[in-house]
Amino acid sequence: MLSSQADARSSVSWFFTGMRGITSLPALILMTSFVGFSAFALESGITRSQAVFMTLAVWALPAKMILIGTMVGGAPIAASFLAVTLSSIRMMPMVASIMPDMKNEKSPTWLLLFLSHFVAITSWVFAIQHLNNVPRDKRVAYFAGFSITLTLINAVIVGVCYGIVAQFPPIVAGCLFMLTPVYFFASIWASARHSVVKLAFVIGVVMGPAMALIEPKFDIIYAGIGGGTVAYVIDRFFVRPRRAVPRAAGLEEGP
Repeated sequence: MLSSQADARSSVSWFFTGMRGITSLPALILMTSFVGFSAFALESGITRSQAVFMTLAVWALPAKMILIGTMVGGAPIAASFLAVTLSSIRMMPMVASIMPDMKNEKSPTWLLLFLSHFVAITSWVFAIQHLNNVPRDKRVAYFAGFSITLTLINAVIVGVCYGIVAQFPPIVAGCLFMLTPVYFFASIWASARHSVVKLAFVIGVVMGPAMALIEPKFDIIYAGIGGGTVAYVIDRFFVRPRRAVPRAAGLEEGP
């Protein structure tokens, strides 16, 4: 009995240790970006309660931007659902990469499924950097402390700042509004590990505005699927073969 109580206290301690991670630079940048998201929601006609609900339920800032963009553009619900789903599929490899390092034989499946909701770029990078320094049986509590706290604080930020940004001069509100796409662009570019991702990013930046003029209701879907497909074809048939040639030449010149 005393041993189980000690384990519980230890897990709580690691939970609070994870909470302190919200003072890290990536977390602070994300929280600042949610100030911009509140301005974005206000300018788009989204109510305060809807913006807070999005922050809690759709845990990825780019996905929330896409959702609001499709709503404002008048896209059907099915198109909005598809666009947000496609943007969130990228979280699946992140979840798959950290769950084996985070779980242990006593980790309940329902808890791991619950915590997978909080996996996004910021929490994934934090986990990759710090989980190895945490005892395996305490990693779930550690990650929960960071990710849940970060989500709740961002929800509070959106709820509080939604009313504040309405009182700001237009130029200040505009600057806060720009924090969201700046964070989106910077985080995607910085986290890209393969050339095809950066290529898709560049193509998407070009195709997005173009598709908005051609087909406003489905611009994100067309730019996302079309731009990603074009990027894959270019990388598969042009970029990779060119990389393979120097490697092959190096092998031939070897001893």
